[in-house]
Amino acid sequence: MRRKEFQVENATDIKEFLASMSFGFLGTSGSDYPHITPVNFVYFEDAVYFHGARAGQKMKDIAGSEKVSFAVAREFALIPSYFSDSEIACPATAFFKSVLIYGRAKIVESLDEKARVLTAFMEKLQPQGGYVPLDPADPKYKELKSVSVVKIEIESMTAKFKFGQNQKEEKWNAIAGQLEKRNEPGDAETVENMRKTCPFGEL
Repeated sequence: MRRKEFQVENATDIKEFLASMSFGFLGTSGSDYPHITPVNFVYFEDAVYFHGARAGQKMKDIAGSEKVSFAVAREFALIPSYFSDSEIACPATAFFKSVLIYGRAKIVESLDEKARVLTAFMEKLQPQGGYVPLDPADPKYKELKSVSVVKIEIESMTAKFKFGQNQKEEKWNAIAGQLEKRNEPGDAETVENMRKTCPFGEL
């Protein structure tokens, strides 16, 4: 059962997380087993887009059924049990953000839409530039016609952000203090998210 304190209702928070990520897992209906395919993606104009070759298992699956799922997750920090309890292992956990999407996959045929989407990819993955802007009319980009771009039209979306919302204030403060003391990569960002998501996080 999904714990209510970890559920995220704020659409802006969910969209900001999706916009910050570039890697997710596509779920399709295969002929034998469900298939999961890791893909680079971009969240653009309230949809999820990915690209690749026209052939392949995921494209075959989509041709058979456009209903897909898509999952994105990021682990921010591992929380050892001894951060809040000196004896038992049960408190060991991880703080993370995850989003689960259900929708329909549509093949993008418009060259203009392909160019806009692939431009969004480049802006995310190569923000330093160093390339000629994508333009369907430019002979340099004649391969736009052969690149497969898929749009996932989102029908439902749920999110779970876990940052100690289920902890009593004393344990919450102990975990935050231990993270600040440990100061490994990601720990400061984890504490920042703890403060954003917990009702007493500003204390």
